[in-house]
Amino acid sequence: MFIGIDLGTSGVKVILTNTDGELIASASAELSLSIPHPMWSEQNPQDWWTATCECLDELSKSHNLAPVSAIGFAGQMHGATLLGRGGNVLRPAILWNDGRSQAECAELTELVPSVTEITGNLVMPGFTAPKLLWVKKHEPEIFNRIDKVLLPKDYLRYRLSGDYASDMSDSAGTIWLDVGKRDWDDALLEASGLTRDKMPALYEGSQVTGTVSPSLCKRWGMREVALVAGAGDNAAGAIGCGIINPGQAMLSLGTSGVYFAVTREFRSNAESAVHSFCHALPDRWHLMSVMLSAASCLQWYAANAGYQDVAELTADVEQNTGIDDAATPYFLPYLTGERTPHNNPAAKSMFFGITSATTRAHMARAVMEGVSMALADGIDAVHGCGVQADGISLIGGGVRSSYWCQMLANVSGLAMNLRQSGDVGPALGAARLAQMAMNPDIKPSYICPFPKLVKTFEPDNSHFDVYLKRRQKFRELYFAVESHF
Repeated sequence: MFIGIDLGTSGVKVILTNTDGELIASASAELSLSIPHPMWSEQNPQDWWTATCECLDELSKSHNLAPVSAIGFAGQMHGATLLGRGGNVLRPAILWNDGRSQAECAELTELVPSVTEITGNLVMPGFTAPKLLWVKKHEPEIFNRIDKVLLPKDYLRYRLSGDYASDMSDSAGTIWLDVGKRDWDDALLEASGLTRDKMPALYEGSQVTGTVSPSLCKRWGMREVALVAGAGDNAAGAIGCGIINPGQAMLSLGTSGVYFAVTREFRSNAESAVHSFCHALPDRWHLMSVMLSAASCLQWYAANAGYQDVAELTADVEQNTGIDDAATPYFLPYLTGERTPHNNPAAKSMFFGITSATTRAHMARAVMEGVSMALADGIDAVHGCGVQADGISLIGGGVRSSYWCQMLANVSGLAMNLRQSGDVGPALGAARLAQMAMNPDIKPSYICPFPKLVKTFEPDNSHFDVYLKRRQKFRELYFAVESHF
C-alpha cells in the first residue's frame, strides 16, 4: 500500500491506496490562516505537523498500515519555512498568497537581471525568494539564525525522517532554481543572502529521499517506510490525472483556474505571466497559466443575485439567453486581481454594456463568458510558447455544467474532454509518485492512467467566430480601464 500526504492551505489530506491505484481510505484535518497585517498570510508549521499526525493516527486506528511501503508528498507551493539549528521553527511560515514583498521582487530583479532567463518566470510576491529578502530586511535577527529554508510539504518530510530534501517541481517555484538545469542557482541564492548549504537536497518527484523514523513507524504500526520526494500541488494534481507526457494538458476549474501543459523541454513565456516549472517526473517540464478567480466568480454572482446555487445560475443562462445577445454585457472577472496574462494584483472586476434590456440571466451569462474568455487568454499565453495539446482534460468542481463545458470549447476553439475526477486531488498524485518509486521498472503511464473519458465537447465554429469578436472587445476593455485600478 501507499500513502499520499497533501498539505493544502486550508487543511491536510492523507490517503491510502493499493497497488491498483484504488483509494482505500482517507483522513483530513483543517488548518487556519493567520493574517496579522494587510496582505500578509502565515501559518505555524507546527500546525501542519499536528494535523498530519492526526490524520495518520486516524488511519492507523481503522486500517493496518504494516503493508505501507512508501509515502509521497504534495503541498502548497512557495511558502517560506525557516528553520534554525536543530530544526526549530524561527517564525511563522510566509505563504504563497502573501503579498508583502512587492518591493523585494524589484530588488531581486535588479540584483540578477537574468533571473527570468534562469527561472523562466517573472519574480512575483507569491514566490519564495522575495519573501527571504523581506525577512533579511525587516527581521535581520531571524534571518541571521537561518540554518535551512524549506517548502511547506518538505517540513513534514523533515519531521518524519530528519532529512532536508525537496523535489524539482516545488523547488521551481522558489525563484532559486535554474529550471532548465534542474539545479539551485548560486547567483540567485547569493542575491537572497543564502548559500547551497541552507537549501534542501534536490530529487526528482519519484525518488526516495529517506525513511520514516523507527519511533514513528512504531506509533502507526508500520514497518520500514520510504519517503518519496513528491511534488508541488499542481504538478501532483496532474500526476493524479495522468497528465505526464508532452502533448497532454488539463484545465482545472476550481476557485482559481489553472491551465497545465506538459513539455519535453524547458520553455517560457514570462512576459505573459506564464509559469514555467519542472514537472514531477524526470525530463519533463510544464507551463501553467493561472487565473485567480474562476468558478469563484460564478459563486460570487449566484450568491449576490439571489440564485440558490451555481447550478440554478447556469440553468437560467442556458434557458433564457443566447449567443451574440445584444442585452448581454461584458464582465471582467478579476475579483482578486489577476496572474496570467496580466500579472496585475490590483486588477478589478466590472460589468460593461448594461442596457434596459439586460436581465439577471444576461448578467449571469456575462460572468460565464468573462471567466471563459480569461481562461482562453491563459491558454493562448501557454500555447504562445509553441506548445500543442493533443486534448484538454477538464477537471474540478466548476465543470459540472455541460453547458459551460461547451461554452469553454466554443470560446477557446479547442476540444474539451470531461473526465472523471475524485476529490482526493494532489494527494492521489503523491501516492502515485510513491508507487512509482517502489516500482521503477513499471512505466509511469501504467501507474498514472488517464481518468475515464465522460464526454468530448467539440467547438462550434459559428460560436467561435462570434466569441473572437467579443474576446477582442474584452481585451480592449481591460486596457481601457487598467489605469483606474
